Amino acid sequence: MAADLSGKDVERAQFVFSIYDSDGTGAVDCCELGGVLRALNLNPTCATIEKLGGTKKKGEKKLTLDEFLPIFSACKKDKDQGVYEDFLECLKLYDKAENGTMLGAELSHTLLSLGERLEDKEVDEVLKDCLDPEDDEGMVQYVPFLKKLMAA
Repeated sequence: MAADLSGKDVERAQFVFSIYDSDGTGAVDCCELGGVLRALNLNPTCATIEKLGGTKKKGEKKLTLDEFLPIFSACKKDKDQGVYEDFLECLKLYDKAENGTMLGAELSHTLLSLGERLEDKEVDEVLKDCLDPEDDEGMVQYVPFLKKLMAA
């Protein structure tokens, strides 16, 4: 067990882990590692998940709670994760009028081309789920978008 986790952290991890333990065997498929970490309010990148032992295909590897806790601890300490404030500062760069809006097309382009790039299908899904409609000038409010995205 990871010694630097608080009792509350371990309790939360046990609860989330039990939800992802779909077959009740006390183990979670490593392809679900990202989901488990995100359910614990962490935002690891795909590269971080892979580095921590996550897999892309179901059935390749399983993880017990005792194996997961050190991973959870390491991910909590990882400074490579994005947080709301980081993403907000990035989107402010596209806010030319400094009024909380940016072009919807620029937001789509940003998701497709910067950082850990998303596929067209993924961008369409994110925008559909999290973005309010554009105004007459093609502008979108990026703060509500970001809040919805981070909540999801």
